Formats: sequence, C-alpha cells, structure tokens
Amino acid sequence: MTIERINPPALPKPSGFAHATRYHDIVHLAGQTALDAEGEIVEGGILAQFRQALSNLLIALEAAGGAPSDLLSVTIYLLDIPDYQANGKEIGRIWRELAGTDYPAMAGIGVVALWQPDALVEIQAVAAVTTQAD
Repeated sequence: MTIERINPPALPKPSGFAHATRYHDIVHLAGQTALDAEGEIVEGGILAQFRQALSNLLIALEAAGGAPSDLLSVTIYLLDIPDYQANGKEIGRIWRELAGTDYPAMAGIGVVALWQPDALVEIQAVAAVTTQAD
C-alpha cells in the first residue's frame, strides 16, 4: 500500500504539504488554523478560530474516510493559553457540538507564533480509520 495524500476541495489548496496523509488505517491530519474557504483567518477571537480550525480538521478527517470518534490524539497549538483557558467551557461546548464526546488523547502547547500572523490556534491530529479494504 502506498501513502495516500488527501486534499479536500472544501479546504484552501495546500502548498508544500497535504491536509491529510493515510497509510493503512493511520491518518495524520495536518495542522489546521482558522482559514475560511477564501483562505482568510476568520475574525471573532479564540472561539471563532477554534470552531473554524476544528471544522477544517474534521473536513480533512472525513475526506480520509474517518469520523471524530476515530481520533487517537489531538495537539492544539495556542498563542494565548490564558485566553484559551478563560474560554474553556465554550471551547468544550464547541468540541462536543462538532466532535462529540469520544475524546482522544490531547495536548495544548503554547507557542510564540503560527504560520498565519492572525492565527490564534492550530489543531493537528492522528486518527485510526478502518475501511472494509483494510
């Protein structure tokens, strides 16, 4: 089996990376920021950006044949940890709305910058996605 590179048309066209790669039943999901369909970071602070970044990640996961319950691990890169923590209850609500309550292993990491200067959050993940062909 070869490595499958997955770039759903609903996400901005990648340059120098793939939105997801799949090898057998393991899917690596590239870090997703809050880019909208036009390639612009959404406005509205951490909550709007978390929603968009998670939505983008789940679009890539679905294109790889997976669902939120297939997530093994999620890493969230944050510019402002206190802001994220202050909005934790609402972020948790957004997670449950979009991804349900089958929680993967998670890590939150504070960083000094992300690829897009206006990005506040980036979410990366690994999933186990089985299909009948596997």
